[in-house]
Amino acid sequence: MKSKTNLYPIPRLHNLVLVLFLALCVIALNGCNDDDDDPAPTDNIVMLAQGDSRLSDLAAAIEKYPDLVSTLNATGQFTVFAPTNEAFNNLLSAIGQNGIDDLPEEVLRNVLEYHVVSGTVLRSNQLSNTNVTTLEGEDITVSTTGAISFNGSASVVAADIEATNGIVHIIDEVLIQPSVAPIVGTIVAPAFFNKDFTTLVAAVQAASPDVLSTLLNEDAKTLFAPTNDAFEAAGITSLPDQATLDAVLTYHVIGMTVNAGDINDGSSFESTLNGDIFFSKGDNQVFINGTTEVTTTDISASNGVVHVIDRTLLPPSKTIADIAIDSASAPQPQFTQLVAALQKVPALLQAAGSDDSNLTVFAPTDAAFQALYTALNVENIDELETQIGNQKLAEVLQHHIVGSRVFSTDIA
Repeated sequence: MKSKTNLYPIPRLHNLVLVLFLALCVIALNGCNDDDDDPAPTDNIVMLAQGDSRLSDLAAAIEKYPDLVSTLNATGQFTVFAPTNEAFNNLLSAIGQNGIDDLPEEVLRNVLEYHVVSGTVLRSNQLSNTNVTTLEGEDITVSTTGAISFNGSASVVAADIEATNGIVHIIDEVLIQPSVAPIVGTIVAPAFFNKDFTTLVAAVQAASPDVLSTLLNEDAKTLFAPTNDAFEAAGITSLPDQATLDAVLTYHVIGMTVNAGDINDGSSFESTLNGDIFFSKGDNQVFINGTTEVTTTDISASNGVVHVIDRTLLPPSKTIADIAIDSASAPQPQFTQLVAALQKVPALLQAAGSDDSNLTVFAPTDAAFQALYTALNVENIDELETQIGNQKLAEVLQHHIVGSRVFSTDIA
């Protein structure tokens, strides 16, 4: 009689294989479902920055430039290195500004564009020890030795944040272009990073390269920085030629550090890189050359100190005699009689025309001379000399001259 123990082995094996197959399918399906649970990004780069509290300063900065907003809103392939709010605060502290609104528009825009790589999406695992060219045009140096860093110091806070049009890496520093980095911390920085000094910055850029090199080198110096309004107050509404710019700018630089406390009360002077400037100090005010006031003092820098002034300093180009003679030949002359009187006393005319003299002249106008003529019943300077004599005329003129520089701010 045959045994029944071998009647069902094949079906049982088939059932076991079927169960294993179904289990594998379930596992596979669950894996697919996990992928589906990771949805595609719905925010573009601008929306992502606006929605992240860590990037509110970056979002506010981008929003200042509608065309940049449009670019980063559009379909494309972008990689953005996004500085945190703390990173912006650290930069502002380093450059001596209170907020991004203080920055010149062009400077801020260039900084923002330096954080954008256009045309490619670079995830963290695609970064290598190389340079990447930014939308601004200059390169960022990437290092993947150890942790990822940019330009030697900026580190990644959060990597590979997906946007609909690219990827964002949040970083802990604001990246500064290689062409601008040497300015940070120097006496140039307070002007370069402040919108109130764009004329001064433009003047330095238009001057000979030696001027900027002098301002950036490590030697201690003092810069008197005129604001935009200060240029207008001095009558400079357009930039002059390079030689003139060089002369004017170097007249604002002293070749050593002079803090406000180093300036003596009363009258004093210091030598700039292009001649002497004269201080009048009193009642907590400091004036330079009589008409320029120092409005902000002692802005410290790595290579000196900066003082802000309200009127651009112009190096003198004429002697006292030149000023009087030019006025005497002007369409509405003031000093024809003063020049005529000085010509009768050659020693005084020579002193008034010498660059080596250090004089103050209280200059009588033609109307003042006419009042004297009327009082003495004479017609002109010749009759005056005849009546009082050349020696007395010389004494009268000398009575209008002081043997030092006395600015209106020195007079009490």
